[in-house]
Amino acid sequence: MAERRQPVVGIPCDHRMVGKHPFHMAGEKYIRAVREATGAVTLLIPSLPHAIPPDEILSAVDGLLITGSPSNVSPVRYGGPDPRDGVLQDPHRDATTLPLLETAIARGVPVLCICRGFQELNVAMGGTLHQHVHEIDGRMDHREDATADLDTQYGPIHDVRVTEGGLLSKILRERSFPVNSLHSQGIDRLAPKLHADAIAPDGTIEAVSMPGAAGFLLGVQWHPEWRWSENPVSREIFAAFAQAVNAASRT
Repeated sequence: MAERRQPVVGIPCDHRMVGKHPFHMAGEKYIRAVREATGAVTLLIPSLPHAIPPDEILSAVDGLLITGSPSNVSPVRYGGPDPRDGVLQDPHRDATTLPLLETAIARGVPVLCICRGFQELNVAMGGTLHQHVHEIDGRMDHREDATADLDTQYGPIHDVRVTEGGLLSKILRERSFPVNSLHSQGIDRLAPKLHADAIAPDGTIEAVSMPGAAGFLLGVQWHPEWRWSENPVSREIFAAFAQAVNAASRT
């Protein structure tokens, strides 16, 4: 009997200039979390100036992790106002991830979206974003303290409340738990097909899924990849993703 192939999880990269040269980058914390939690081979997907067609990418992977990033989703993608000077954009990543998400969701490919990836998911499905959540009346400042050490930046900062009817409520036993917070953008108009799975105390949507999705689909605004194995909620999220990816690799 032939040995079963290891699953493969694709991770789209940021497109960044380092000196005068373009590089394709993905944070090690995401790569390690996927590798450790799922046992999958991690495949870094370049965000080229001419994006690789989604069909070509999806023929090589059993799941996708869409990561966080220092850059923001370009507001041209959802009809928002022009970004302010100094706000990092990544149009090559937008051109790669947004059509990739649409195609993967339609095919039932398991997808886990984190931070920027969570925002990309909302945009890909027809939603919009606030570019500066902390400037909205009644909202918290969800940004990290840039002067703090990483343990402080990724430490719990506020609770989220899980709502019924979404994937997160099926994955987790917990109905309220603390999360970290390292974002300036956030969901404005929720995409019509998405469900708000978790809400922050100020009303900010912190997790989404899609009822009736053909496959595993979860987006979270916080960072479960950070020391994922030490956090019970993160372990449950990655265990559910791992189960979906391993099942997809056997079909």
